[in-house]
Amino acid sequence: MSDNTDFEKVLKIGRPPNISRLFPHSKALLVSGKVIDRALLAKGQAMTMAANGRNFFIIRGALQAAQRADAAIIIEIARSECAYCPVNFYNIARQVDAVCNELGITVPVAIHADHYGIKSEADLPFAKMEIPSMFDAGITSIAIDASHMPDDLNLLANIELNSYIPTWAGLETEVGEIKGAEGLSSVEDASFLIKGLNANGISADWIALNNGTTHGLEASGQGIQIELTAEIHRHLEPYRVSGAQHGTSGNNSDKLRAIAAQTHTTKANVATALQMVSWGLEVNDFGNAIRDDNGNFRKVVGEGVSEENWQKMVAYAEEKGWKGGNYKNLNLPFERLLLAQEREVRERMCHRVEEFVYNMLVNVFNALGTASIAREIILAAGSYDLGPKAERVESPAEWTREKIIDKAKALAGDKGPAGNFDD
Repeated sequence: MSDNTDFEKVLKIGRPPNISRLFPHSKALLVSGKVIDRALLAKGQAMTMAANGRNFFIIRGALQAAQRADAAIIIEIARSECAYCPVNFYNIARQVDAVCNELGITVPVAIHADHYGIKSEADLPFAKMEIPSMFDAGITSIAIDASHMPDDLNLLANIELNSYIPTWAGLETEVGEIKGAEGLSSVEDASFLIKGLNANGISADWIALNNGTTHGLEASGQGIQIELTAEIHRHLEPYRVSGAQHGTSGNNSDKLRAIAAQTHTTKANVATALQMVSWGLEVNDFGNAIRDDNGNFRKVVGEGVSEENWQKMVAYAEEKGWKGGNYKNLNLPFERLLLAQEREVRERMCHRVEEFVYNMLVNVFNALGTASIAREIILAAGSYDLGPKAERVESPAEWTREKIIDKAKALAGDKGPAGNFDD
């Protein structure tokens, strides 16, 4: 920003109505997910982190990193994470707003409800009630994830729920559950979803694919299939939808740089790695926590949580039978204990997250300077609402409910094994 006057103007026009109503005196620039996506597109060959704020330390460290990098950023929480984390859809915006005001954070931040899962049509009535409530609580962007259902029901669920999402909000959709190398998304599956949405006047900002990655700890080393992702994105160019890369933990920096450079991805989710980093566990370049010969996580002495508290966490996990990725369940029962630690320990937890996120934003994702770009986009638009990226090009008459069901019969892609593939 050229001066404080410009920032005050951006603050006045850039915050959507729910944020202005919730935080009328705030100096935090909480914005629509559309703003973040457009800023990364404007820079080109760049994506930013969607940091899953499983605990307070992640939220604080990620925001500090974004401020240092002048990077637009997304702070998110998935529906499944709300069950085992102290952060949820109804307090995440309040935490972000408080940290931004305390620390003088001026970068644009979107508050994203990730993986709002719809497992069956029976989930739709509750979703119609809850989604508006989530936006009342400060959500500014949402991922409708009905990928657990057949393609026709996935599309129909997205269409049915769209009227409950503010038109100004960021919108992500998903095709193919995130289940590694099995059930990979195809051009046909992704095109079916995006074309059907377009015909119904819905322009998604992002599409998430099953492009070979997994949630949690990625141990196979295969990870993201870049060529598949690029091919699907090329076929979707008329609809101007960006990519959302899920499960980045477990993919090395070179692969993530290639995703930013060779695809239309602007949003990269990072969850497990940030959790492990905040606790002080040793992680490799893949973001995976390193284990010893006995399969136990290696804690770095003097970093993250205190050694005493780490031993309590390990003992609790053993008592519950939690191993590997299931250590995520420690977030909720230990949040109070971790917040009660000495300031020095709390600050080093945040600092470790900050250093990890800063490196990713600047040296891997190419997000440096995108906060300034985002603020200029808001000024140019004169509004918090940037409108859709794509106009309708598909005929509504060809995408009625009956024709959607009929078209889906021609999709013969392998969906992979059945099971619970929640984030």
